[in-house]
Amino acid sequence: MTAYLATIRRLLLTTACVALLGSAACNRQTGTPAAPFPAPGEVAGWVKAVDVRTFPAADLWNYIDGEAERYVKAGVRSTSTADYKFQNKFDAVVDIYTMADTAGARKILESEPAGEAKSVQLGDGARLYAASLIFIKGPCLVRIVAYKESPDVQQALMDLGRGIEGKLSK
Repeated sequence: MTAYLATIRRLLLTTACVALLGSAACNRQTGTPAAPFPAPGEVAGWVKAVDVRTFPAADLWNYIDGEAERYVKAGVRSTSTADYKFQNKFDAVVDIYTMADTAGARKILESEPAGEAKSVQLGDGARLYAASLIFIKGPCLVRIVAYKESPDVQQALMDLGRGIEGKLSK
């Protein structure tokens, strides 16, 4: 009878451990704020790669070595990035920098060279370049960079930017 009870206890303990681990896995937070990144089909023509990579401020140098210090000084908390493809015509990367406050996001936006950028209506301030778009929405700074210049790049970037802005507003 003692061997039988020991077996039952082990079985119950194993079941409890499996249930606890399964619950933890289901409730696990990856720290990836995927919500601001439009899913495939949410913005016409754009398809997001599956993974979203996130870097805390202390590890930002792993992603943007040489530029990380500027963001850290402006109060970056984390950076999330995802790759996109537009109608199989060109690829782009979306970086969302979550700052400590709006002032930090504005500081980075205003430090960007104006050059040939156009000021556009998006978020709380935006600049559109030939193959990139940068805008702020509250404490978030969003940078979208296409890897190709073509006549439809700017409109496509604006469409994706509006999709992200709408998700940041929620």
